[in-house]
Amino acid sequence: VQLQASGGGLVQAGGSLRLSCAASGRTFSRSDMGWFRQGPGKEREFVATIRWSGGGTRYADSVEGRFTISRDTAKNTLYLQMNSLKPEDTAVYYCAARTDGSSYYRDRIPDYDVWGQGTLVTVSS
Repeated sequence: VQLQASGGGLVQAGGSLRLSCAASGRTFSRSDMGWFRQGPGKEREFVATIRWSGGGTRYADSVEGRFTISRDTAKNTLYLQMNSLKPEDTAVYYCAARTDGSSYYRDRIPDYDVWGQGTLVTVSS
């Protein structure tokens, strides 16, 4: 599978954005998916994950209740709906996939074997 993230941009604090991650290849439907982000001068960190088996989701504490991860298998697309954005959400957002068919909650970078190129989200105060 190959991943292409999009939807980033400039938004004011309190606003919303929806990121998309288009996947090519036949393994998307059986791939756990995740979103990570890397802010200025920071390490890449976990944001959210969704299992292909059962559709369960988990979130980082910093985004719980504000962000929603979802997937549309028919469109081979992963989404991240981001509401009530804060300046500290400013980062490059990356989508990632684990393509071996296993399914569990994944919040670590090594859990994923395919990464998209990233899309920049800037939240102004």
